[in-house]
Amino acid sequence: MNSKRNRADLIVGLQWGDEGKGKIVDHMAQTHDVVCRFAGGHNAGHTIVVDDKTYALHLIPSGVLNPKAINIVGNGVVLSPADFIKEMNQFDKLEERLFISDKAHLLLPYHASIDQARERMKGDRAIGTTGKGIGPAYGDKIARVGHRVGELHHPEKLMLKIRHHFEENRAIFEAMGVEMPEESVLLEELLGYQKALEPYIVDTTLLVWKALDEGQKILLEGAQGTMLDIDHGTYPFVTSSTTVSAGACSGLGINPKDIGQVTGIAKAYCTRVGNGPFPSEDFGDDGKRLRKNGHEFGTTTGRPRRCGWFDAVAMRHAVRINGVDQVALMKLDVLDGFDEVKVCVGYEVDGQAIDYVPYDLEDATPIYQSFPGWDKSEGVRDFEELPATAKSYIQSLEKMIGAKIGIISTSPQREDTIVRRS
Repeated sequence: MNSKRNRADLIVGLQWGDEGKGKIVDHMAQTHDVVCRFAGGHNAGHTIVVDDKTYALHLIPSGVLNPKAINIVGNGVVLSPADFIKEMNQFDKLEERLFISDKAHLLLPYHASIDQARERMKGDRAIGTTGKGIGPAYGDKIARVGHRVGELHHPEKLMLKIRHHFEENRAIFEAMGVEMPEESVLLEELLGYQKALEPYIVDTTLLVWKALDEGQKILLEGAQGTMLDIDHGTYPFVTSSTTVSAGACSGLGINPKDIGQVTGIAKAYCTRVGNGPFPSEDFGDDGKRLRKNGHEFGTTTGRPRRCGWFDAVAMRHAVRINGVDQVALMKLDVLDGFDEVKVCVGYEVDGQAIDYVPYDLEDATPIYQSFPGWDKSEGVRDFEELPATAKSYIQSLEKMIGAKIGIISTSPQREDTIVRRS
């Protein structure tokens, strides 16, 4: 065993996604050599603000803003080549610092068509997906009829495989109104993907193993959030991938012993995009105020996010599942000016109070505890300079969720971040 071998730090969302992981990945990436994305697709969006310039990342790891960092897209990702290429065009000189797993699965335009058709067919029972094709792409992967990035090395052969797939499922595609593209058009599209992406396609598992063995500092970046996990989230209103920390192992080809510090990301309140249960959602003026103050609109879709209060029950659940060592609490400044701040400390289900996440959250009513608000935390960079009631709120959350809040964000700017030393 190599005595130099390092362990990788991991960042994971603890709520329903959109927690602000991008800022923390960017913050931590400045001191890491390699940043790896291990799951999800371009339905996930990380917004990062540096020197008043905003970057919206969907597939490229957030470490791209550190010119010294290597960025790896792992095999657990479903990759839309067209969207990836578009995202690459934001940056210069990506050679030798961006790599895509040859085992990642391709997300092609017909996957998005299937996604949108299924949502239309469900009507009032729609999940509320982004319509980007994530579910169908992962579905093909699990059904063993998907196509991997490495197949772009042979576009003609890949085109024939896709044609056969359409022929075998002709009745299903026709029922959904999804048409097979003309072969010449499809081949031209695949050849374009090959030309743009082939220099970046490698066996990233070997790349990560080498970095670990050489003692490099590695950061693992999750997408979405724990409550959207395919197994542990509010199924079926979830994404189609493993969003929890364990997903990093299968999504990159590492083992559990390779994972070091786990940082969980959470907002100082809660948001959710799409349909599905959200016990602490606020339908009144406070929810509207949170949306306005927090600029809560989806990075990927622009949809207004559903807003509500911090859910300590769901958070404690997420902390345990992910093995969280520290929490990064985001957007504390959005709560500035509220006379009262609420926290969901339990649920009432069928007339009974519970303090755990049940099988189904649909009929769970929140039990709240109120805390006094504060005037201004925006831009504060030292914990001791926060208003006393804000500090008390944070300390109370720590006791409720069973984890240390080690990082606190007080604005979108990279520098407006409190790092609490143990």
